[in-house]
Amino acid sequence: MPVEVSEEELNDYYAVALEVAKKAGEVIRNAFWKEKTVDTKCSAADLVTATDKAVEKLCFSLIKDKYPDHRLVGEETVSEEDCKITLTDQPMWVIDPVDGTTNFVHSIPEVCFSLGVLINQQPMIGVVYLPVTEQMYTSRRGHGAFLNGKKLQVSRQTDLKKAVVICEGGSSRDENVVKVKMENIHRLVSASHGIRAYGSAAHNLCRVAQGAGDAYVEYGIHIWDFAAGMLIAQEAGAVVVDPAGLQVDLLNRRILAAASAPLAAQISSLLSHLDMGRD
Repeated sequence: MPVEVSEEELNDYYAVALEVAKKAGEVIRNAFWKEKTVDTKCSAADLVTATDKAVEKLCFSLIKDKYPDHRLVGEETVSEEDCKITLTDQPMWVIDPVDGTTNFVHSIPEVCFSLGVLINQQPMIGVVYLPVTEQMYTSRRGHGAFLNGKKLQVSRQTDLKKAVVICEGGSSRDENVVKVKMENIHRLVSASHGIRAYGSAAHNLCRVAQGAGDAYVEYGIHIWDFAAGMLIAQEAGAVVVDPAGLQVDLLNRRILAAASAPLAAQISSLLSHLDMGRD
């Protein structure tokens, strides 16, 4: 059953989300230039560090102290427990402690903390924080999207031939998945001004939001990668859909964000759509 949350409660959630992001960012920033201990998860390219785990533990503690009845979903907890996610109407805090772990391991500053608050199974608050470069992206549904307090707006590009598209290779090393992704990249390169890959799903969505990229498409990501960035992009005017052109399914592990509906349609029609399973 849908839950009702007052504007005052949403303001409180938003304030807590910002505070959690800042504290998480301190941990990431302090560890960024230090030597990292690296483990792997699903593949040799799916990395996790002690910082990922420490940040998630810190965030869970901070949120539970404030809202003991709220649900918490974090990348590392889900990975360790190998559990499936069930969406509910109750407030759900969805956290990626270090989005761009490979960047983090290789001391590339494109490293994010991502936090989305879902209510009635829809993102209502989104915070993406890059602590190394001090970029704080924020949004609340119906209130716009901002970068360090400056309102964001997508490029409004409608023509793929004039667009820059952000896409990633991802961490899967399954031969067929890599093959299809490379074929998709070839099609995008041939049809556009070019492609870019920054190594962070959350920031890729934020780049579309600020007009620093006209579209972003990816297969194989998770709800914690895009719950916050999806809302930020939408609040900046982006069209966010499933790559096949359907409504986004938060658990379906794929997403397409574009500066306009015509651009989204052009990209969707060009691609082979991968089924990467569900969260």
